[in-house]
Amino acid sequence: MACGSCGTTENGVPKGCKSNGNCGSGTCGSGSNKLAVFDWLSNMTLPSGQERFNIFEVRFKNGRKHFYKNPDNLPITMGDIVAVEGSPGHDIGTVSLAGELVKVQMKKRKITEDHEDVKKIYRKASQRDIDIWQQARGKEEETQRRGREILGRLGLQMKLSDVEYQGDGNKATFYYTAESRVDFRQLIRDLASAFSIRVEMKQVGARQEAARLGGVGSCGRELCCSTWLTDFRKVSTSAARYQQLSLNPLKLAGQCGKLKCCLNFELDTYLDALKTFPKQDLVLKTEKGEAVFVKMDIFKQHLWYTYKEERFKWFRLTLEQVLEIVELNKNNEKSATLEEYEADVEIPVKVDFEDAVGQDSLTRFDVPKTNKRRKNNRNKNKKKPVGAVANKTQTNPNQKRKPVAKQHNKQQPKPKPKPNPNAKPNQPKAENGKPKPRPRPNPKAKPNPNAKPNENGPKGEVKKTSKPRRNNNRNRNNNNPKNGNDSEK
Repeated sequence: MACGSCGTTENGVPKGCKSNGNCGSGTCGSGSNKLAVFDWLSNMTLPSGQERFNIFEVRFKNGRKHFYKNPDNLPITMGDIVAVEGSPGHDIGTVSLAGELVKVQMKKRKITEDHEDVKKIYRKASQRDIDIWQQARGKEEETQRRGREILGRLGLQMKLSDVEYQGDGNKATFYYTAESRVDFRQLIRDLASAFSIRVEMKQVGARQEAARLGGVGSCGRELCCSTWLTDFRKVSTSAARYQQLSLNPLKLAGQCGKLKCCLNFELDTYLDALKTFPKQDLVLKTEKGEAVFVKMDIFKQHLWYTYKEERFKWFRLTLEQVLEIVELNKNNEKSATLEEYEADVEIPVKVDFEDAVGQDSLTRFDVPKTNKRRKNNRNKNKKKPVGAVANKTQTNPNQKRKPVAKQHNKQQPKPKPKPNPNAKPNQPKAENGKPKPRPRPNPKAKPNPNAKPNENGPKGEVKKTSKPRRNNNRNRNNNNPKNGNDSEK
């Protein structure tokens, strides 16, 4: 790997930092640090007589990197924490790149070995240097919060995005974004008096701010500007038009609020493919009328056209058919109708796999489940046979009887009224002394239309036939056995 702990021994056996997938020193370019570089030349020996490049790349907070000389020829490898020259004092950083790849990075940034920005490395950081550095880093969040309060009190039109302390804790750099020029002289005085440090203000753009803070894009991966992208090129909406994307600012804008940098990644491929396509404002002349362009599929080479008078229907044509119509129109000839051309287009059939398991159905959870408990309760509540009821009614003679509680809710039976000897009987009695039962009217009997009405009764009154009372206890008496022994037979 890149750092010394992940290198190989003399016998070619990998050392490994035993971090199980993550870089223990934070310099392997595995995504643990922003803009990390993998040194693929670390295990290669230099040609005979060539000295190792004596300039190192040192990384600071949020991907800030600078180049430093090693005049004392200290044994420094990737991942070492070093104390470097600051302005003023010293700063603490981590060596992110060493060897021949540093030349490539310096050439990319157009920095020479004698440049004034190339400062020197003092020493390897001691434990005391690291403790002071960690204490200074712990103040950054509180300093940023109080700095925003001071900004709000002064009413300056600027946004404080990040604060970075120097390794010795004597200086702090405030990164801000602003749309116009801001006079922050009073702000520097207030910040210096509030924190008792030296203050440096540095303005960054919206994309540089997103690169420093980092984040996750809409694609689900880390931001390109915070992982590998260093040069921010201009992005315009024409890149979205060439790729047939909808001009929706919510989808085209990135985390920084500007157009996404990834719109330029595949733009050259689309421009090469569009060279053979006709212009979109070209009007096709057919026998039925003029047709205008609607949309296209670049990779399938299909184009959709519609008539000016009948815009409700679109016709799919291939690129060869459209070029044929264009050639006919150049010769002042009208082509056939779009319906005839569309009939010749062969649409490839999509491979449809059979759903054998049934898990592809979106409505498979919409069917209500039957509750088995309700079914069991219904079976329990059903009436049991008469024999089973009779068996339950039999009591064990050896078992002691429990005292029966008084039931206050049930009404006591009313006593029978005593017969009055002086009262006249309403009903005629039979020979044996029992009263004769009244004849019950038949409710199903139909009235006779030929029957004469009762002349003795009063006119205008209709007698209501009394309906027979239903004996509700009839079925109950039939179900209950008179004797338990009879039910067992």
